Amino acid sequence: MKRLSLIFAIMAAMILAVSCGQKKAQKVLVLYYSQTGNTKLVAEEIANKLGADIEEIVAVNPYDGDFMQTIERCMKEREEGVITEIKPLKSKIAKYDVIFLGYPVWFGTVAPPVATFLKNVDLSGKTIVPFCTFGSGGLESSTKDIEKSQLNAQVMPGYGVRAARLEAMPAEVDQFLKENGFIPGDYIQLGEFTDLEEVTPEEEYIFIKATDNYPMLHAKAKLVGKRWIPNGTEYLFIAEDQPREFKNNMPPAGEMKVYVTVIGDTKPEFTRVVR
Repeated sequence: MKRLSLIFAIMAAMILAVSCGQKKAQKVLVLYYSQTGNTKLVAEEIANKLGADIEEIVAVNPYDGDFMQTIERCMKEREEGVITEIKPLKSKIAKYDVIFLGYPVWFGTVAPPVATFLKNVDLSGKTIVPFCTFGSGGLESSTKDIEKSQLNAQVMPGYGVRAARLEAMPAEVDQFLKENGFIPGDYIQLGEFTDLEEVTPEEEYIFIKATDNYPMLHAKAKLVGKRWIPNGTEYLFIAEDQPREFKNNMPPAGEMKVYVTVIGDTKPEFTRVVR
């Protein structure tokens, strides 16, 4: 009988040790601002895969005009130092460990309603995972701005997608969440790009075909590296802005990275630009 009691005591101790060693489940909130609905689609995909809470950041005075009206208003507010007012959140930020923070990229950074949120909240000790939609790029620059505004938070590398490529988003989000350990499952571990070499005529043609329908990108490819991706090839082009007459609203000339994918026989497609 004593031996049986000892066995039960050992088993109880083992169960206690295991339970103490288990990592506490993290509470996740997907928080986003979306003007056109593109960022909302990404937010909903992430929340559905994580089973997470979700809430939208809403501007008191909505940016509901067309593209040029939004740009003009945003430029004026930036020049005048206007802080965009947002409605109070229903979610209690303090109870969450991880904040997936979503936004469209405007002027290379987070949209103004998200900038207001970051200005008014302290996310110290929390993990922030940026995700964004954009015309050509801005994930890297906007992530740096989030880091500067929340010095005591852990800001992870995020996910970004061009608005023109939203059909690819669900598969990419799945890969992103698995790769970063947010959900279980197999994912494809991509290799490194090859060393950069001078662009061949064939590669220059790929670059031109990938970028010819995007008027905000007027550049010439100089160097290229590449790597295998499922069913195709991804190219990393180092490109240089070309002179643009009568385009005073364009960013200054400079060097940039342009990522391009070629899947099977489909048209080459650029996925993002990093300036």
